[in-house]
Amino acid sequence: MPRLFAALVAAPLLASCQTADPQHSVIGEPIAITGPAASAIAGDMASRFAEQIRSAGAATIKLQGEPSEYAAALEAALKGWGHTIVADGKAAKDQNPIELAYSIDSIDGQVFARLTTSSISLGRAYTPTATGATPTSPLSIMQRG
Repeated sequence: MPRLFAALVAAPLLASCQTADPQHSVIGEPIAITGPAASAIAGDMASRFAEQIRSAGAATIKLQGEPSEYAAALEAALKGWGHTIVADGKAAKDQNPIELAYSIDSIDGQVFARLTTSSISLGRAYTPTATGATPTSPLSIMQRG
């Protein structure tokens, strides 16, 4: 009986925490970043990624994401850091590429960029400008065991 009472008291409290308002969603809207903003964000994220995997040296990377101007800029930035990008997802038999997923979303007028592998996830918010993009948050790093 005490459990039933606790459940009846807790249910309305928990239900009041939920919202169906899409404006208050935590998930961002996928957007197309082009030109100088795409290059600036890709360059910054690629350099941060290189810092995190520097002990592995230059790596072979298999990009996973939608083709876009940001994807092309990210590929170029990663190549600039010495990484090999696997074309069309086809790696040679002796290669064991790092699968790198990327996304770019819009949240409250800012852009949130993410790079994710099986062992690490990087994220950062930016404000796009006419000449590029400015980081508006510290780099978020999540390492997986």
